[in-house]
Amino acid sequence: MLESVMKAWWDSSHMAGGNAAYIEELYEAYLDDPKSVSEQWREIFDQLPKVNGVELESKHSEIREQFRAMAQMGPMSRVSAAPAGSSASDLKQVKVLQLINAYRFRGHQHANLDPLGLWKQERVRDLEPSHHELNESDFDTIFNVGSYAIGQETMPLGELFKSLNRTYCGSVGAEYMHITNTEQKRWLQQRFESVQAQPTLSRDTKVGILKGLVAADGMEKYLGSKFPGAKRFSLEGGDALIPMLKNLISHAGSNGAKEVVVGMAHRGRLNVLVNVLGKNPSVLFDEFAGKHDESLGSGDVKYHAGYSSDFATPGGNVHLAMAFNPSHLEIVNPVVIGSVRARLDRRDCKDGSAVLPVTIHGDAAIAGQGVVQETFNMSQTRGFAVGGTVRIVINNQVGFTTSKIEDARSTQYCTDIAKMVQAPIFHVNADDPEAVIFVTNLAIDYRNTFKRDVVIDLVCYRRHGHNEADEPSVTQPLMYKKVKKHPVARQLYADQLMAEGIIEKHEVEKLVSDYRAALDHGACVVDEWRPMTEHSVDWSPFIGHDWDTEYDGALSLDKLKELGERICHFPEEFALNSRVKKLYQDRAAMIAGDKKLDWGCAELLAYASIVDRGSRIRICGQDSGRGTFFHRHAVLHNQEDGQTYMPLQHVSDEQGPIEIYDSVLSEEAVMAFEYGYSTAEPGCLTVWEAQFGDFSNGAQVVIDQFLSSGEHKWGRLCGLTLLLPHGYEGQGPEHSSARLERFLQLCADHNWQICVPSTPAQVYNMLRRQMVRPMRRPLIVMSPKSLLRHAQATSSLEELAEGQFKNVIGEIDDMDAKKVKRVVMCSGKVFYDLLDQRRKNEQDDVAIIRIEQLYPFPHDEIAEVLKPYQHVKDWVWCQEEPQNQGAWYCSQHHFYAAIPQGTKLTYAGRSASASPAVGYVSLHNQQQKALVEDALSIKK
Repeated sequence: MLESVMKAWWDSSHMAGGNAAYIEELYEAYLDDPKSVSEQWREIFDQLPKVNGVELESKHSEIREQFRAMAQMGPMSRVSAAPAGSSASDLKQVKVLQLINAYRFRGHQHANLDPLGLWKQERVRDLEPSHHELNESDFDTIFNVGSYAIGQETMPLGELFKSLNRTYCGSVGAEYMHITNTEQKRWLQQRFESVQAQPTLSRDTKVGILKGLVAADGMEKYLGSKFPGAKRFSLEGGDALIPMLKNLISHAGSNGAKEVVVGMAHRGRLNVLVNVLGKNPSVLFDEFAGKHDESLGSGDVKYHAGYSSDFATPGGNVHLAMAFNPSHLEIVNPVVIGSVRARLDRRDCKDGSAVLPVTIHGDAAIAGQGVVQETFNMSQTRGFAVGGTVRIVINNQVGFTTSKIEDARSTQYCTDIAKMVQAPIFHVNADDPEAVIFVTNLAIDYRNTFKRDVVIDLVCYRRHGHNEADEPSVTQPLMYKKVKKHPVARQLYADQLMAEGIIEKHEVEKLVSDYRAALDHGACVVDEWRPMTEHSVDWSPFIGHDWDTEYDGALSLDKLKELGERICHFPEEFALNSRVKKLYQDRAAMIAGDKKLDWGCAELLAYASIVDRGSRIRICGQDSGRGTFFHRHAVLHNQEDGQTYMPLQHVSDEQGPIEIYDSVLSEEAVMAFEYGYSTAEPGCLTVWEAQFGDFSNGAQVVIDQFLSSGEHKWGRLCGLTLLLPHGYEGQGPEHSSARLERFLQLCADHNWQICVPSTPAQVYNMLRRQMVRPMRRPLIVMSPKSLLRHAQATSSLEELAEGQFKNVIGEIDDMDAKKVKRVVMCSGKVFYDLLDQRRKNEQDDVAIIRIEQLYPFPHDEIAEVLKPYQHVKDWVWCQEEPQNQGAWYCSQHHFYAAIPQGTKLTYAGRSASASPAVGYVSLHNQQQKALVEDALSIKK
């Protein structure tokens, strides 16, 4: 409706495309103050939002969009003369408003951001009055400043020009005009322009900033003299990070935050651990000296370590957690966000106010690593939102040895990636710590107000090479000539405060000497440090338990039926898809005992039993609500209105919460998020499900550096469950194998469980075991595809009620063990192919044994199952995967240990292959038939 009215008005007026910019600026001024435009224009704009006397329910931003659209109807040339009916003063006024807008859009390009003065910014003509047909003769003329939030309606142009430069071209370069939300832009303009980006700070605040700089510089110099040549990835050049973080935590605590979770790579990490989180310096010095607690696992380098403490703020103590981080620089970001989501869920905080995530990036890494984009993309989605993240970039202007922008990225700024989520970006000169504090407070307030990400680009430099043993002048000779002559931030700021009369020279010297003495003493150097209280999650119930810990997983048949009826119930008026309705009718029959349970029914019963005991469940994957293979349908969709209903959320009045999300199309960031969630919430069954098991390849860094080794490196427990569809169904190389061999290769120190369940009862008891047993370690599941609807892959309610997952399943046919001449061991779906063919062959001399848990290998259970076959000399391991993949190479030492001594173990399966599977169904069937026949054929 609005569009048609606007077009009719436009067509009948003199306001063609050439004058579009002029009209838009006038309209902007009118929105801020109707009196700022002439009466004639005011009358026109007053009429815009009405049709036949009825006000339109349209946002002003939509009206402006109509101006832009109409402008495309004619040539878009800059206005050179006032349109008919406009005065010269009106035109000048519009030019002034254009100048203000130019500074808002592009002022950052002329800001004083680089401490070394090496940045060569191109001339931005938009920031020159002459570009807007204004000159010095206009400087004394008083103009209306429109929405420029300086606190006065009018200013002489000369004063306005100076004010714009102070606000947008000083030590802060603000990028926010890419944000489409007018309220957010107005809020930022008010905060920036009202103080011209230069707020007044108290003496105590300034002295506090200096103390932070003294600590940052003192720590690095101390380590450099005490451990010369040792890698520490120093913060020198980015010293402002220390007062910045301390102020950030204090400001967050004053605004209601109870926890702050920090993720950062190695640059400056040791400094932050000691000077912000309060890690005891003596402990760090012992780590430099190479001392090691023998009770720990493998350990990790000191600049990967995490830490936790409490920090006193005006709003009360805030719990701090520094996430452990491997050398894959940006992978910690989704881990932090996942941990924050778990903490928010535990606190039942829906808006993110109670827990603040802070991620600290390098300039090369934030632009160069794709997990950053994945994490930004998750930031506003239902399953991953945390109320916004404060992202800080330690911008050294060099990545390892790459400093040329054309080699490092394809954008002007390393932070341009943040524009994809319309995050405001504050570039700030790290040698101006007061400006750093200003943007830090602004960032926290923006995040808390709008629940969105915000980025601070701390433009600094790196005083040494990538590490302290490097010689950076080899590759950056000009930069390091500057660096060697450049004073440290502590000295620059101390000189500033002495010039202001804030502090005396002897006081500065005392701050430096006192900090050095505190390091010598070895005690905590953070005044705000407090002993941890109740903030962190309690892992104590899960420590000291191993695989053989007894647990009671049994449920009565009556309880199972009660839960089954609940998960089959949905509102009568809920219109289901016909196929889904049939599936739920079948499930009701299964619960009633009229049919055996299939995989989906048993899986949902497991979830129902877990939430019924009060535990939380979180399931996430690219198709987890429905299930990629159309088997789960835990989330029902009304075919009439699109509403959803989850029966699992209606199991009982006192049940635990359950969330099932179809995730963004990401593996790496999403799995890392779920890992982070799991490390912060041991009372939750946290599940990441691959659409196809092969797709976990995209998250290999998470599997290698966190899941498989996190406990051994860092003592970090985690109960994350991975469901990885696996099975050879003739669907080609990328839809067959979940790469079982890769997981098995990483097995050691009882670091995780690898299971290949083959029946609904097994998956039910496996999932329950993961929560009922008082132990938390990752569970890797090679989950099925065809078995989801296989006629023989069914179970009874009685089998579920047994309550125990069977690591090994023996022969199921009534067979005389004495007649057996060959025993075939296998896992997963191939069992059913073997069983079907053996029955067709009417063989009674080959036994088939299923190993359902490949790691930790169940030596005791398999010994019990194999007792009747000690006379057998012919043993076979059968698998669907090629010989160089699957379980054969990684587990055959376990197979040899299981069979009687002196007997023969052979392989039946596909030949070694560079590809996981063939792409032709006919060839697949041929291979499958051959491997089954090979496994069952007794050689004479």
